[in-house]
Amino acid sequence: MPADSHLAIDLGASGGRVIAGQVIDGQLKLETSHRFGNGPVRMRNRLVWDSVGLWQHILSGLSTAAGQYSQVVSIGVDTWGVDYVLIDSDDVPLGPAFNYRDARTHGMFAKAFSLVPREEIFAATGVQFMEINTAYQLLSQSLSGSPALQHADAILLMGDFFHWLLTGRRSVEVTNASTTQLLDPQTGDWAWDLIGRLGLPTGMFASPIEPGTNLGLLDPDVAAATSLHDVPVIVPATHDTASAVLAVPANDFAPATPNWCYISSGTWSLMGCEIPRPIVNATVSELNFTNERGVGGSTRLLKNIGGLWIFQQIRAALQRRDISVTWDTMVRQAEAAPPLGLLIDPDDPSFVAPTDMIDAISAYAAATGQPPTTDHAALYRAALEGLALRYRTCLASLEKIVGGRIEVIHVVGGGSLNSLLCQMTSDACDRTVIAGPVEATATGNVLMQMIGCGRLSGVDEARALVRASFSPKLYRPKNTQPWDRAAERFANLRG
Repeated sequence: MPADSHLAIDLGASGGRVIAGQVIDGQLKLETSHRFGNGPVRMRNRLVWDSVGLWQHILSGLSTAAGQYSQVVSIGVDTWGVDYVLIDSDDVPLGPAFNYRDARTHGMFAKAFSLVPREEIFAATGVQFMEINTAYQLLSQSLSGSPALQHADAILLMGDFFHWLLTGRRSVEVTNASTTQLLDPQTGDWAWDLIGRLGLPTGMFASPIEPGTNLGLLDPDVAAATSLHDVPVIVPATHDTASAVLAVPANDFAPATPNWCYISSGTWSLMGCEIPRPIVNATVSELNFTNERGVGGSTRLLKNIGGLWIFQQIRAALQRRDISVTWDTMVRQAEAAPPLGLLIDPDDPSFVAPTDMIDAISAYAAATGQPPTTDHAALYRAALEGLALRYRTCLASLEKIVGGRIEVIHVVGGGSLNSLLCQMTSDACDRTVIAGPVEATATGNVLMQMIGCGRLSGVDEARALVRASFSPKLYRPKNTQPWDRAAERFANLRG
């Protein structure tokens, strides 16, 4: 008899997949039905997402899956955070989905703090300050007199937007809503006073829903286009990091004093602890950490880190120079390069959206008093070592906030395949690293659908299934002393 299949639509900042999850002989098996690229598109002077193209890929992937799996029992979407689509009262999108790297949020901190002091924004939301946050995107639209904002009847974050296309039902899922810097972390509802003081229209904010909610069956037109009939959409943790954290093979759920942390490693790295309730205090504010919602009412206390973006964009810059190189070659050459030469901070503002990443690194080296390099292997290694050093800094901050030593770092997502980066992380942080699962966001998406369908009882059973299904790779510290010296140089670079 065919196994029940749950279809995870997993959309990241650099690519998307439609993945089927099935439990066979007590193990979760994942198979990719459709894989496609994603990335910002420049329209005149703006950066936007190709949401129409993504929707076409989703339909294509669902159609393919319908031909592969006879027992599709649920579908759910997870995406990146902060970005959104505005919908009018006739259910028509009001313009494109802007990319969070678009320049429209530049300078919005000063304008926001003139309306609501920084400390009051943090007290209301518990979220770290990043200009990409939804709050500053919306403020930019408001201050520019955007007709789209004036006519908006609903705001849908990206996962909610695709759930709306799938079902016709509007919703706002709480884990992604918590990335906006407009949600009250204590209540899980919107921070209404803050929204009003920022001058944003309140009527477009629907009450957030929890992961596991059944949105109903696929819209008849979607069902006809995909041949998936009578299939419900079960909302996963729509923020991809929240889905990835659900897939961490830890033994305990949201401990009060955690002894493990996670790094969801991809274009972005999200490093943090899973805790039972938000921590909103002066230390968290000073260290600029964020309290985002997780599954089961938990809190993801974390820091956004630049991730593999620099590594990816070095390759893109080489391709524009007609130099082709594979990811494996980049890692192999980085491993052979001299260690800890050029140090770069992955969170330096100059790396957010440069025209050319190699040129940006050269300018950064000059600005920080370091010898520039044109050696490609040195650039690859610097991108990875900068991440490992940033993880070390973040680990120290996490331990300060939670008040205890973190013994294990779980690395999940695509970056867990990068054995060089995983060993660098273990050495830089002097901690054991457990790497895997690789497809963590899709795994967490499927697990939450199974919880929503009643096939799993909750997080503990979901994580037991992860441990039974995947074989993580263990990394232990080998050579920590050079990283101690490099950390001092790195701290001086960061000021």
